[in-house]
Amino acid sequence: MEGRIKLDIVTPHGLVLSEDVDEITAPGSEGEFGVLAGHESFITSLSIGVLTCKAGSKTEYVFINSGYIEVTAERVIVLADSAERSEDIDAERAAAAKQRAEERLKHADNVDFARATAALERATTRIQLVQKK
Repeated sequence: MEGRIKLDIVTPHGLVLSEDVDEITAPGSEGEFGVLAGHESFITSLSIGVLTCKAGSKTEYVFINSGYIEVTAERVIVLADSAERSEDIDAERAAAAKQRAEERLKHADNVDFARATAALERATTRIQLVQKK
């Protein structure tokens, strides 16, 4: 369809999303950015965050756990370490993961700080995304 761009989100476990959309907002490692059909081509890394895609009046949110994005004028391909549509996120599991990460960070001298911080960021982002539903 004219004015739309094909979005594919892929993880090592398979295809998470494949849709024609009007616009995409993604969590780039250098900051959030938007993409429309006809965008200039580029490749960049993604950070932990929420990818938003809009098609007409429908807005969909997808949790992205780092990865890469390739943008061309007609297509966007996201290769993510993991990704979950907002409706697939288990809120209880995310809350438990957040609590575990916070406990690990309280004992920072006995834990891998970077790993615990990333776990906390992932859990917090998932919880925020569930609240958007």
